[in-house]
Order: sequence, then C-alpha cells, then structure tokens
Amino acid sequence: MTQFFLGLALALVLFAAGGFVVHIVTQRKVIYRWSYRILFSGFAVLTLYLGLRYYDLGAAPVLTLKSSLVFFAWAVIGACLLFQLRFKLMVLSSFATPLAACLLIVSSALPGGEAIVKPMYKSLWLTIHVGTIFMGNGIFALTFLAAIMYLIQERQIKKKQFGGFFNRLPSLATLDAVNHYTLIYGFPLLTVGMVTGAIYAQYALGSYWRWDPKEIWSLITWLFYATLLHERLAVGWRGRRAAILSIAAFMVLIFTFVGASLWLSDYHSFKTLRGGMTP
Repeated sequence: MTQFFLGLALALVLFAAGGFVVHIVTQRKVIYRWSYRILFSGFAVLTLYLGLRYYDLGAAPVLTLKSSLVFFAWAVIGACLLFQLRFKLMVLSSFATPLAACLLIVSSALPGGEAIVKPMYKSLWLTIHVGTIFMGNGIFALTFLAAIMYLIQERQIKKKQFGGFFNRLPSLATLDAVNHYTLIYGFPLLTVGMVTGAIYAQYALGSYWRWDPKEIWSLITWLFYATLLHERLAVGWRGRRAAILSIAAFMVLIFTFVGASLWLSDYHSFKTLRGGMTP
C-alpha cells in the first residue's frame, strides 16, 4: 500500500513539474493554478506515505539513500509551498518542483529492500534531528535556486540580452530577497538539527561528538552557511557574491548528504544505518 502512495505522489509531482514548465513558457495563469493544486496534492500524498513508513519502521524513514531522497524531495516541496505563500513567486515552483521530481526519480531507480531498524534508531531525538536537518536542507534548496536565477538574470542584464526568459524571472532585488529570507529561515533549522544530533549521539553512543566524517562535513556545511549569514547581516553582502556563496554552500551540503554518507562516513554511513537489508 505504501508503494502505491509513493507511486501516486511521484506521478502527481511529475505532472505538476510538467505543468510549471509549460506555465513558464506560456505564462498562462490557469496552468499555474492547476499545477499548484496538483503539487499540493502530491505533497499531501507524500506526507501520508512518510507517515505510514514512520509507523511501519517505528523510526524516521531516512536509513537508506533511497528513503532519504524521498524525504529530501518532501522537504523541498514543503519549503516551496511555504515560500510560495510568502513571496507569491510563481517561477519558484517552476525550478523547485523539477528538482523534487528528479530526487523522487533517482530514489525510484535505486534498489529496494527494507532497512532493519535497530532499537537505537527508534528515538524521538533522531526524529527531531533528521526532521530539522531535512527541513533546513529543503529551504536551502530554494536558496540555491534563487541564486541560480539571480545569476541568470544578472547575466542577461549585463549583456543586455533581454530574451523571453528575462521577463519570466523576477527582478534581481526580489531574487536577492528570496535568497536572504530562505537563509534566515534555513540556518536555525540546520543549527537545531546539529545540536539535537549531538544530544542524540550522547544518548545513543555516549559521546556528543565522535569526529565521524559526516559530522565533520556537517560542521563544514554549517560554517559555510554561518559565513554567508554573517556576511549578509554584518558586512552587507548582497547580490552576486551572496548568490555565488549560496551555490557553493549547497554543493557542500549535497556532498555531505550523499557523498559523505556513501564514501566517507563511519556510523553515519547508509550501510551502517540500514543494519542489513531484508530480501
């Protein structure tokens, strides 16, 4: 039954992504409105799927790369829907929804199998830790997309090549504001996620910090975003420099999420987390 909900959510998100792409080309608001409703439905179904998975496992469904990608896609869509209400930027969905659809497609292509959940993972601290981390990651995906749009728009303005895409993107000031506010909201979530992760490590392993490669890369990621936030608030960074550092920080975040968990990590690696797979 859960696989049915996942398949349905994937279909809805794909359909919405296609609608948003058509909208950005045609600029027809009726297509946007229907795409938004379909995306909201896909988010609701995906939430139901994750809730059922949590009930089945008794733990947050993030113990494998396959399930983590689904959780990440859910966080990106949730952040997109929230910030859509805040900024009323229709173009934001046209970039964020295809990204979420790609995450779901990659997840679907990975081998299946159920994780064997160790008792230590059935902890509320772990749920809070991964929940806040992934919500922060979803918001930082919007920071990244706003930065990409900013650089595209800035290039068109500098080269004075005002093609059809120019009118479809918001102004530089608006994109910089999106970059700023997503950072403001995402950074506290990332910080809470790291603090609760340390508390959970003390509870489960007897140590707040073990210098696991994933922990080190998480700290590096946090420092990137802390630097970006500091430069924005204290030094007054705006525009291009903030956009470039946002992109660099998100690349580090992706490496921490995937690379450090697959190739470097110790007790944070997906191989360790899943504790073996059932057929």
